[in-house]
Amino acid sequence: MHQPPLIRLLDVTRTYPLGRVNVRALTGVSLDVDHGDFLALAGPSGSGKTTLLNLIGCIDKPDSGRIVIDGVDVTPVPLHRLASTRLHTLGFIFQTFNLIPVLTAYENVEYPLLLQHVPAAARRKRVLEWLEQVGLSDQARQRPDQLSGGQRQRVAIARAMAGQPKLVLADEPTANLDSVTAAKILDLLETLNAGTGCTFIFATHDPALMSRARRCVRMHDGAIVNEPLLEARAS
Repeated sequence: MHQPPLIRLLDVTRTYPLGRVNVRALTGVSLDVDHGDFLALAGPSGSGKTTLLNLIGCIDKPDSGRIVIDGVDVTPVPLHRLASTRLHTLGFIFQTFNLIPVLTAYENVEYPLLLQHVPAAARRKRVLEWLEQVGLSDQARQRPDQLSGGQRQRVAIARAMAGQPKLVLADEPTANLDSVTAAKILDLLETLNAGTGCTFIFATHDPALMSRARRCVRMHDGAIVNEPLLEARAS
């Protein structure tokens, strides 16, 4: 029996006021994202990919259309009531890392688990496991300003994964990294996708990330213009 998609968008539109006019950020976007996808939303600045990511992440609401996440139509649900969905179903990785500067790497990874009320012993076990997974066991006590850009992004990845999400949304996750570090981060994300089955969606204009994606959804002027299915790269 075919499994329903993890994410389904049906004819989604979004406009924003700009002065006296409304700017259409998304126009009639429909998209299915399956469990385990490794998908890139690709396009230039202003194409709508970050807006689409924010809608899937329940950070924003569409003007029209429907968004279904893991079988639940979240479209009519107010944003403040979607906090549980964001906390338990979704993980986020940002271009600027968005780590809490006064917390150590360990504490940054632990933070969403505190919000989930994970018991202390299980919380410690999970944080240490994820720091090891991303290769930062020795930096657990370091604050973000004591880490390199690549290390900070690894902390952000561990934080996103520690909450055991079904879907991780990443907005330009390699934009602030040099090419060598970015390649290592992409290696890590591919490994996590294959090993955990977690779905990943990236908003990007990085050709290296696009080439790694198994699906590349190209956007222009708020619409999906084509969606070639990319062959999985040979291991």
